[in-house]
Amino acid sequence: MTRRNIVAIDLGASSGRVMLARWDAAQRQLALREVRRFENKRQRRGGYDCWDLATLEREIRSGLAQLDEEGIVPDSIGIDTWGVDMVLLDAQGKQVGEAVSYRDARTHGLMEQAQHELSRSAIYARTGIQFLPFNTLYQLRALQQQPDWQARVAHALMIPDYLHYRLTGNLNWEYTNATTTQMLNIHSGEWDRDLLTWAGANVQWFGQPKPPGNTVGHWVNGAGIPVPVIAVATHDTASAVLATPLMQSDAAYLSSGTWSLMGFESLKPYACDAALRANITNEGGAEGYRVLKNIMGLWLLQRICGELQIDDLSALIDQTARQPACVSLISPNDARFINPDSMVNEIQNACAEQGMPVPQSAAALARCIFDSLALLYREVIHELAELRGKPFSQLHVVGGGSQNRFLNQLCADACQIPVLAGPVEASTLGNVGCQLIALGELTDVADFRCCVINNFPLEKFEPQTHRVFSVSQARFAMLSQPAKEPAYD
Repeated sequence: MTRRNIVAIDLGASSGRVMLARWDAAQRQLALREVRRFENKRQRRGGYDCWDLATLEREIRSGLAQLDEEGIVPDSIGIDTWGVDMVLLDAQGKQVGEAVSYRDARTHGLMEQAQHELSRSAIYARTGIQFLPFNTLYQLRALQQQPDWQARVAHALMIPDYLHYRLTGNLNWEYTNATTTQMLNIHSGEWDRDLLTWAGANVQWFGQPKPPGNTVGHWVNGAGIPVPVIAVATHDTASAVLATPLMQSDAAYLSSGTWSLMGFESLKPYACDAALRANITNEGGAEGYRVLKNIMGLWLLQRICGELQIDDLSALIDQTARQPACVSLISPNDARFINPDSMVNEIQNACAEQGMPVPQSAAALARCIFDSLALLYREVIHELAELRGKPFSQLHVVGGGSQNRFLNQLCADACQIPVLAGPVEASTLGNVGCQLIALGELTDVADFRCCVINNFPLEKFEPQTHRVFSVSQARFAMLSQPAKEPAYD
């Protein structure tokens, strides 16, 4: 009988966990246990909004040490994190400068500059990646503001690859996270030299991206036992999608957390003019592509809860459900909501500028957020269906946001398709699944998804007739119209 102890280190933009998965091959049973949970707080350093990598590494090692104390020797370890952000190393492997967060303002205006100098269509044809102002392409261009950092760089690693390096001493560039940079050529699968040149980056800083599943090296526990560190699908959304039970070809997914990522799986990328107009991204998956769109998810709610010191989220959601629908709306993807000084004020100002009632209470603000997200979900799923040429039959909502039953029902009502909610721990499970496949315990992604369905029940939300969403869609569409851009192409 094969039993495995799998460690999944799952880092999000606001928290991190060291999770232990126990796999019983004979019973095909999979169970998760949280070993350690910790905050992931950005800090202001040297004028930049930065990640505290030293604290993250210390928390990870503390979680592994706790397993040591329990006498548990992992069969393997995997790490997944958010995308886009990089860590710079010098020739001796020491960190260069700070690990600047994608929410920092240093990239302001650089996306527009790239579109002007290289053309929007040319960049998209090379990468198939959505235009977001904080993509790594623009972060590296912003590095010119720090020439002393730039002169010392020998390697540029994504966050999970940096943590791999800290545990094993070996360098690795994992494919799914590399695709988030907008610097990987969608045709060759290699770093695009022309884009790197524009960014002022040396191609020698980067190694060949490798698909998920390779063993980077070994972490040695307190007893001197080497434990394989496997590069899973290290972009947390790629891991979350891997664990999404997409057993129907016409199923879409929504990974709901700080960000909402809505899309579908495809063996081919969609980088046509229609995809460019809709700003659709083609990120790498464990198998094929994740054709999706980024949506400014529950970050909005997290910020207002923090500002208003709300700890009881369940009570807030109950109060929100009693608020009238679609009274006030915002465009969640507006750049003004990336990292405002006050999210409460920013939402209120956005409503006032559109001549809408200004939400005052926490419940009214939350209702504005939920209704706006539901309407954006509706808009995006129609864009995706039009792109692929046929509608979706159901939508899987996974991740922490799948616990919000009120938002799940709004989503079903707005999109007018059934919503299947769960699993909650999707990114952790996908991390574990990739390790089990690499260890030969499971054959492929489909095999793993069968295990997910059998071990983690889903909740179904049937769409109800909700006239208010149909009436409000035209008003919302006016809000979400992008500002006119110069004709660069």
